Amino acid sequence: MTVVGVGVDLVHVPSFADQLERPGTGFAAAFLPGERSDAQSHPSDVARHFAARWGAKEAVIKAWSASIFGEAPVMDERVHHLIELVSDAWGRPRIRLHGEVARHLTGHALEVSLSHDGDYAIAYVILSRP
Repeated sequence: MTVVGVGVDLVHVPSFADQLERPGTGFAAAFLPGERSDAQSHPSDVARHFAARWGAKEAVIKAWSASIFGEAPVMDERVHHLIELVSDAWGRPRIRLHGEVARHLTGHALEVSLSHDGDYAIAYVILSRP
């Protein structure tokens, strides 16, 4: 496998929580039903789990953008709803792509790592291909 892009995103959880609560911001629509259910199933602060997932979506977009450096973007940046974070039975995150994003990234692999500390959540994504 060859790494073709890396993306990282740091999210300030209190600011993100404010954005989630504002009507009309569109942040809530970026999360698929499974992501909402998973984030809300944690006993701790729900906003920090949403923030980490948002960071992962942003990190995917950044890794993809890095992989086509010097070329025009292939899609609008508003594709967050086509990037889904899923967790296995042990809470390990993975990325599932949908629609046009999945078609563009066919043959690529995505690895993700999430973390929270205090008021911040961070996501790191590696995009690779054979």
